[in-house]
Amino acid sequence: MGFSQSKPEFATVLADKHVKIGEDIILHCEAKTGGLTGTWEKNKQKLDCVEDKTFMTQTGRSFLLKIRNAEEGDEGNYTLILRNKSDRTSCSAMVTVEQNEWRRVEWNQDGVIDALKTFEISNEKVDTLRFLLYGPIGAGKSSTINTIKTVFEGRLFINCLAASQKTPSSSQSLYYEKFEIRKDGLLPFAFNDFKGLEKEDTGVHAKDIISALKGHMKEGYLFNPKIPLPENSQYYLRDPGLNDQIHCLVNVIPADTISMIKDDYIKKMKEVREAASIMGIPQVVFMTRVDCACPMTKKDLRSIYKSRKIREKMQECSIELGVPENCIFPVWNYHKETEIKEEINCLMLHALTKIVHFADDYIVKRSNRETSLEK
Repeated sequence: MGFSQSKPEFATVLADKHVKIGEDIILHCEAKTGGLTGTWEKNKQKLDCVEDKTFMTQTGRSFLLKIRNAEEGDEGNYTLILRNKSDRTSCSAMVTVEQNEWRRVEWNQDGVIDALKTFEISNEKVDTLRFLLYGPIGAGKSSTINTIKTVFEGRLFINCLAASQKTPSSSQSLYYEKFEIRKDGLLPFAFNDFKGLEKEDTGVHAKDIISALKGHMKEGYLFNPKIPLPENSQYYLRDPGLNDQIHCLVNVIPADTISMIKDDYIKKMKEVREAASIMGIPQVVFMTRVDCACPMTKKDLRSIYKSRKIREKMQECSIELGVPENCIFPVWNYHKETEIKEEINCLMLHALTKIVHFADDYIVKRSNRETSLEK
């Protein structure tokens, strides 16, 4: 009777690695028995030795992979496959390469909050900068409002009902609502929450969104998926002024499911964006659920602008929606947390500061245009 070899087994397995650009990557593990051969793969593709860069060694039952001078392209999933004549086994590890920081965030919230509290709109006839949040159900529109209010209230705020992130079935925003922000008094900006994108027969009309952008829609309007806001409705404002109109459109997109957003949703978002562009309204993206999209960010939020994964998601979002990357802001909304975290606040404040200035720039542009027409 011939001798049958047992299936290869690991005594120790590969461990995930996080390195900075320029550092060496070292992955090491050991087999329980000898007489095995090892093959390395990266992202399911065979990995070969590269002179002065990639080294693979086997000493008895010990297997080692060394990659010198880590670069962005070295990030990935690495697998060691052990084989004998009768069977094989494998183990894997994720290697993340921390990039040089490519966007700066102020990680102390006090000064940023004070600056926003004392912000003065450039046109005295406009008392509030108005932002319209728009995107698929479960993307985090209501959670974004809750997070902003949490930042300024200094406590967890959940007054704006948010759809479940895991299984969003329908939008929680049934009425057109305005949410004002307070911090020792009323702040000069407010957010309007819009019904989330759904199937054609249940979702919001693109015409309704455009009506809101132009300032025709009054707060309290109950969304009707079959009929857009009629001009004879009590919720239709016939002659809106600059103070009634939206000053910045905020598209809210989940970072972890960008590629899964349905084509008809993207089409509708682009239709709204085109209307906003004609009106000259600035448009940005709040990219939510960054903790679900990037393990490195989930572990350390302050490293978000060192993450290759986050940058790739921003690029993907830019291609899908046609929004430039410098108008895309990754944010982490409060959804599981029960305590305030300053890094979550600071990331939101960074985005909020940018869009407040974008909206004010739009006010200045519109005011100058109206002044020139009066002459």
